[in-house]
Amino acid sequence: QVQLLESGGGSVQSGGSLRLSCAASGYTYSRYCMGWFRQAPGKEREGVAAIDSDGSTSYADSVKGRFTISQDNAKNTLYLQMNSLKPEDTAMYYCAAQHDYCSGRGMDYWGKGTLVTISS
Repeated sequence: QVQLLESGGGSVQSGGSLRLSCAASGYTYSRYCMGWFRQAPGKEREGVAAIDSDGSTSYADSVKGRFTISQDNAKNTLYLQMNSLKPEDTAMYYCAAQHDYCSGRGMDYWGKGTLVTISS
């Protein structure tokens, strides 16, 4: 019953910035790991960033120093601030959630995605 809805995608030139949002609903009082994934045309889906239930964050090497994941508990919303965007960042970005702490067992809930296109 957890529902995730991404927004904030769009087209921007290299070096620009975008902030993606993920509105979550249907949550219980249990803790969740939240993350962002992306899938470029013809490529496999990859993890971009995650924030654990204790607030700790992790990032893919390709986005370290450029992307920041955060959440606003009052708004029940997850964010991904993307700066210094590159053409290789072009992809469909997905919000996902996992019960309890982040682990390799896979995400339990997924949004439908928001498209990010970076031109050079």
